[in-house]
Amino acid sequence: ALQERLWAASTAGDQRRVLLVLQAMDTAGKGGIVSHVVGAVDPNGVHYAGFKAPNAEEREHDFLWRIERQLPGAGQLGVFDRSHYEDVLIQKVRAFAPPEEIERRYGAIVDFEDELAASGTSLVKVMLHISKDEQRERLGERLDRPDKHWKFNPGDIDERLLWDDYQDAYQTVFDRTSTATNPWYVIPANRKWYARLAVQQLLLRTLEDMQLTWPAADFDVAEQRQRLAES
Repeated sequence: ALQERLWAASTAGDQRRVLLVLQAMDTAGKGGIVSHVVGAVDPNGVHYAGFKAPNAEEREHDFLWRIERQLPGAGQLGVFDRSHYEDVLIQKVRAFAPPEEIERRYGAIVDFEDELAASGTSLVKVMLHISKDEQRERLGERLDRPDKHWKFNPGDIDERLLWDDYQDAYQTVFDRTSTATNPWYVIPANRKWYARLAVQQLLLRTLEDMQLTWPAADFDVAEQRQRLAES
């Protein structure tokens, strides 16, 4: 109902929108959030973007170029399954970019998100925090079940071997990019039901705080009711 109000408000010129940013280690449940939380609203009002490794065209531009192209429009609930934060996480851990470039990106991200907030975008930045033992169990389940083999990527184990480096990289992200306007929320994700409920509540609170109202009719309601009766 709140999402419908957000969409309806945009038809009257309201430029506000919501952007859910999901970051996590592999198997932490980003897909489950998309299916079970975002999936509870009308898909017509959702703009989903899943970010993989940048392609050749994207590498020719600044790291935020491809992000800007996927921002939600007015009235939409945007979902980023991974995001611009990959450019200061995996690129830092794997040294795909030099340290001075990584350092520049922290400031660029804060400026970028401040601009989004100023233009009417409410960001909900979520890191789903799974334990290393729980990740082992979930990866093992994907190997044990033939119906889950399609979800298994041998590269996930390669990234798992760098677990501590990723935890350090995430902590730096929180230290450098969590602000009063656009804070980070770290959600315990070992229990899928809890993570889904927590993200749901963050989205509900964000929408409720917007104090959305239905747009007023731009026509004479009584007149149109009379016309309808006579038709």
